[in-house]
Amino acid sequence: MMLLRVFVPFALGYFLSYLFRVVNAVIAPDLVQAAGLTAAGLGLLTSAYFLTFAAFQIPLGVLLDRFGPRRTEACLLVIAATGAVVFAVAETSGGLIAGRALIGLGVSACLMAAFKAFVEWFPRDRLPFINGCQMAVGGLGALAGTVPVEAALTVIDWRALFLILAGATLVAALIIATVVPERPEGRPRQSVRRQLSGVRAVFASGLFRRVAPLTVAAQATFLAIQSLWAGPWLLDVAGFDRAQVAAHLLAIAAAMVTGFLTLGWLASRVTRLGLPSLSVAVAGIALFMAAQASLVAGAPGSASAAWIAFGFFGTAGILPYAALSQRFPSHLAGRLNTGLNLLVFTSAFALQWGIGAIIDLWPERAGGGYAPAGYAAAFGVMLALQGLALAWFALYRRQDVPEG
Repeated sequence: MMLLRVFVPFALGYFLSYLFRVVNAVIAPDLVQAAGLTAAGLGLLTSAYFLTFAAFQIPLGVLLDRFGPRRTEACLLVIAATGAVVFAVAETSGGLIAGRALIGLGVSACLMAAFKAFVEWFPRDRLPFINGCQMAVGGLGALAGTVPVEAALTVIDWRALFLILAGATLVAALIIATVVPERPEGRPRQSVRRQLSGVRAVFASGLFRRVAPLTVAAQATFLAIQSLWAGPWLLDVAGFDRAQVAAHLLAIAAAMVTGFLTLGWLASRVTRLGLPSLSVAVAGIALFMAAQASLVAGAPGSASAAWIAFGFFGTAGILPYAALSQRFPSHLAGRLNTGLNLLVFTSAFALQWGIGAIIDLWPERAGGGYAPAGYAAAFGVMLALQGLALAWFALYRRQDVPEG
């Protein structure tokens, strides 16, 4: 029963959230043509989603712990639907950025509200697998944002597509508002000051400080590249046409779905054996870095395999959310996850824009498109940041957490 009343409604919201997140990788050429964007401009437009998403995470954590995931997410999805309409009718880059920013704000609760609800309604030893299933549904949203979107664009334009997405988002808001149950024992009515002190306690804990940098570096890189720059890379570096790009993005998304399910199951299995689920996350992130190294090196004939590995092991960055939730008091779950998400999505905004700025350091090619050397440099910088974060995780030893 809880699967239908709790998991399914939040999964629907997250499906749409991820579809909104990645769709620009397919429609990027249309947006460049419509608004005359540079690489940095395209990165700024797409990353506006991450900026507002990140900016709302701390207030979101307070709202989730005070009012619960059902009411919080249902209200915010209405804002996302509004943003989709603004994006659909915008004629300038400023209007597109405003619409994208509203979408990011509106879907900012889709994952964190689900994680909060899962902590309330499911056993803790099942959290890595349940969270992995939620992320897999997001991967299905990423799948929908590839070949299906490209196929839809042969019938309708991208503006009509966003109007359809706006309607679907309103339906999801209604389902969450009417189907998801409220916790029967009610919620603690702490003052805002007391709730903010919980945020400070999360950020001050040794375990959070040890885990957060690696999680942020890996997850922000994955989001920044997978939701935008994978598509242009396949166009400009691999030399594929739009249909081939969509097919490769579909394969990456399929690998992502598989990764969420496989690594989530493995982390749950490891936890039941009495071992730390973080070990799965760290090993997965190391393999994710290896996939990026292959892309930076540009090994001939390895691009497709490297992108599949990128999609599969990039999902490891989500495992620390469940691992930390297992260690922290349950009443801090909302603030813990949104605090981590604040860092992840702020960084994703900076990295997605920054990748475009680095690519712009090289002149555009005569026939159109961005220089392969620019992509190699930008992806190399992302890889170096993850290497530093991995070294910090290995060297930092404090692992204290706030008391219940």
